[in-house]
Amino acid sequence: MSKLHLFDMDGTLLYGSAAAVEISRRLGLEREIAELERGFAAGELTPVEFAQRACELWAAELTELQVAAAFEGAPWLTGIQEVWADIRARGERCAVISLSPAFFVERLLAWGADTAHGSRWPAVPIRQAVDPAGILSSAAKVRIADELCVQYGLTRADCVAYGDSMSDTELFAAVPQSVAVNADHHVSDLASYAYVGRDLREAYELIRTGR
Repeated sequence: MSKLHLFDMDGTLLYGSAAAVEISRRLGLEREIAELERGFAAGELTPVEFAQRACELWAAELTELQVAAAFEGAPWLTGIQEVWADIRARGERCAVISLSPAFFVERLLAWGADTAHGSRWPAVPIRQAVDPAGILSSAAKVRIADELCVQYGLTRADCVAYGDSMSDTELFAAVPQSVAVNADHHVSDLASYAYVGRDLREAYELIRTGR
């Protein structure tokens, strides 16, 4: 039976960081984005409010070249492309679902993800307002997973989730297998397995071996 592997990005594939942090670092806005990240983690900002505030920070300066540089220079886990190549070689599927902007998340398609889903933030350079309908949430991750299951002829029983924080809780609760990757308390108690480290191959091996 095939499987669908569902990967979070911020804090999971990205070690100790997030797309917004890496982009803001390129613009010299580390302090400002750290405050927004703190507010989001504390539940003081919704995903829509976070996106609106971040876009306000970036609107004057952000270019496609800076997004590309942020992506290339980000602290990715090692072994991502190898894991996804193995998944596909086994006839299984891999998807990335992230609350971060799609213009960053979708760059992972070139690394071998079958599909990549992010929030629909305004295109770069940012000249338009955020459309709240395009911003993903924890519940949206489950909805997208269900849509992918229909597309691939699978069910939730065939899914494996990899995540690290509050935005992954609903997906972890919906699927039978999950790996908490460098995770906080929000998902550690929900996960089938836990991994701490910087190599996705080692986290993936927990699913392959069942231990």
